[in-house]
Amino acid sequence: MPPADRDLAGYGRNPPDPRWPGGARLALSFVVNVEEGAELSIASGDERNEAVPETRQLVEGAPDPCMETHFAYGSRVALWRVLDLLDRFGVKATFSCCGRAVAATPALAAAPAAAGHEVSAHGWRWEMHAGMPEPVERAVIARTVAVLGEAAGTRPVGWHTKSAPSVNTRRLLREEGGFLYDSDAYDDDLPRLVQVGGAPHVILPYAFDTNDMRFAPGQGFVQAEDFSRYCIGAFDHLVREGMTAPRMMSVGLHLRTIGRPGRIRGLELLLEHVTRHPGVWIARRMDIARHWRAISGLPS
Repeated sequence: MPPADRDLAGYGRNPPDPRWPGGARLALSFVVNVEEGAELSIASGDERNEAVPETRQLVEGAPDPCMETHFAYGSRVALWRVLDLLDRFGVKATFSCCGRAVAATPALAAAPAAAGHEVSAHGWRWEMHAGMPEPVERAVIARTVAVLGEAAGTRPVGWHTKSAPSVNTRRLLREEGGFLYDSDAYDDDLPRLVQVGGAPHVILPYAFDTNDMRFAPGQGFVQAEDFSRYCIGAFDHLVREGMTAPRMMSVGLHLRTIGRPGRIRGLELLLEHVTRHPGVWIARRMDIARHWRAISGLPS
């Protein structure tokens, strides 16, 4: 069997100089995932309930109000707590929003947009796209763009699929038009430019380790300081590497997770650390994608 058509070598020992603004050694991206109301729910007319509920008990064949209210905490309470904390530190983030979540609660996109944050696309429902029929996926992308654009006042230019995209996702994003980047990659500490359908497209890698998803049972984070300590360790290491080879770092957040009162201190500690550190560019993902296009000689 021939080798898979995959680039496993990457940039190697000589990565390109990203020339971050101001000579920054690190581009730091905070991503707030907005999924409240987009989780699979029989009560919402879906074929099943979310397979990874907030509790260890999966309800099959009937509505699961326990799971639904765990998600609802993010939209009812945590949205405002997270927005206030980001505002206190002057940090602009990317709010990666599911279309159905925003359709149910437009403030999930409207409030971040009004505060100067980016609103990007995270699918319609909170579901992977692997195996999704192409016509269905094309319609899902278009519907998500329309709802987010209406709530935020401007169409999204970035995309991130929950878990696995389909083999068609990236091409369909380009065919839909208006997308500058996607984050469906976890394989690097720098962006890259690829050709999709004959047009340049930016890939901004994401991360599951510097991510509050590890507060899930058995995933490693328990106390707020577990999250901040891990992320600060990654941050400090990348800044040191950045003295000779500047890097990019992503921090993944979820409203219903980091927005809990016992966990929000972890984000506060991280923000205290990174915002007083020189040589760091804290940027929305759309700004990083536009910068990457610009240094590649493309319109930004």
